[in-house]
Amino acid sequence: MADIEFQDIDSGGVSLHVASLGEGPLVVFCHGFPGLWYSWRRQMPAVAAAGWRAIALDQRGYGRSDRPLDPALYDANHVMDDLLAVLDALGEEKAVFVGHDFGAQQVCNMAVRHPDRVAGVVVMSCPYDYDLAGRHGQGRAASGPPTKAFAAIAAEHFLHLHYFQTIGPAERELGARPRDFLQRLFWALSGEGEYADYTNHPSEGAGYLDILRAAPPLPWSWMSEADFEYYLAEFMRCGPEAAFTGGLNSYRNADRNWVLGEPFAEADIERPALFIAGAKDIVLQMIAPDALDVMQRRTPDLRGVELIEGAGHFVQMERPEAVNACLLKFLAGLR
Repeated sequence: MADIEFQDIDSGGVSLHVASLGEGPLVVFCHGFPGLWYSWRRQMPAVAAAGWRAIALDQRGYGRSDRPLDPALYDANHVMDDLLAVLDALGEEKAVFVGHDFGAQQVCNMAVRHPDRVAGVVVMSCPYDYDLAGRHGQGRAASGPPTKAFAAIAAEHFLHLHYFQTIGPAERELGARPRDFLQRLFWALSGEGEYADYTNHPSEGAGYLDILRAAPPLPWSWMSEADFEYYLAEFMRCGPEAAFTGGLNSYRNADRNWVLGEPFAEADIERPALFIAGAKDIVLQMIAPDALDVMQRRTPDLRGVELIEGAGHFVQMERPEAVNACLLKFLAGLR
């Protein structure tokens, strides 16, 4: 870790904090919510040792990157432009992109909309076309917009996808209790946690912390106290009101991204691809049973579907050795 270098890269006036390790063809790691470049701390050394240059960024709205407040600045076009800016700043034509959670949506969009800049994609946790603005394999026949479906579910019980749409309440709630929020969410989404309680809470008068159970004390098997304190400090760098700007504003672009995705509704990922997820990831329990079959159909050069036993949503941190083995095998195949 001591050999990691950092630089700031401009993307249309937004400064991106970027970590780099190793030399060779680029592998760009894209985190989701709540994540940082640091979420890839156990992948970067392995990739660099295999002869690649590992790049991980704090996405806009996170860590030491800028945090614009306007939700419109977090749509799919802006976050794809961030990756293009990184390639251009480094003088590289293309890269292998690895994305988790919102980052999975980001790298899938890159593969479809900017295929000339993509050598391959590793999609983690959220299968292609099953993100917030995905069409679930139905193409232009799919109904929308997404927030209409969120509201219908929220009429029955609490749903964070709906709660996060309104600017203000989530910022105040989570910013006031950042330690509690991060610890509860990391644990709830892990393979050892439990995230099912949200269906037992009505939307009226409820906040996100009401549906997240208290987490056991740190350290955990996959998260040290020092790791957690790094996350907490980085999220709080800009104060409580902007602590979780990046993630919340990404949720608020579901309808906008649905519109931006319309011209690509029938598009397949034509680049080499790999899917990795924790076998106990709550995402896999919430999406359609045939989601992985849809992804295989929509990704002709899908070279593997790896479900890591015992891991939940944060598979790259919970089972780093297993993830690294899958990742390195895929990268070797690209050479």
